[in-house]
Amino acid sequence: MVTNRTFTMLKPDAVEKGHIGAILEKISVSGFRIVAMKLTQMTKNDAEAFYAVHKERPFFGELVEYMTRGPIVAAVLEKENAVEDFRTLIGATNPADAAEGTIRKLFANSISENAVHGSDSNDNAAIEGAFHFSGREMF
Repeated sequence: MVTNRTFTMLKPDAVEKGHIGAILEKISVSGFRIVAMKLTQMTKNDAEAFYAVHKERPFFGELVEYMTRGPIVAAVLEKENAVEDFRTLIGATNPADAAEGTIRKLFANSISENAVHGSDSNDNAAIEGAFHFSGREMF
């Protein structure tokens, strides 16, 4: 089922470097409407739960440490074909492989500090959005 919503997080490296405004502008001019957004910091338990799918991967501990080192911006975005269009906008996980003009090409440091998260499926977009926002926080 195609939905019109996706979830994103501006990761600690993007927030630390002051890229919130520039990234949000790219999102906005690409036709996405922000339906929920907040500046927050994930606890260790939050990060472990959010990334539980990666629990057995060798990078899990580093991922949790990275995602809890500072604030993030969590947001739910709306646009027709939101998940696929946002994945295109953010670019490849490795910024070296990302297309010119994508968020990761412009703002990411490395494959592990890649500035932004974007849901990889409609189901995960719903799960991830609900992880950070209640229904009454989405407009």
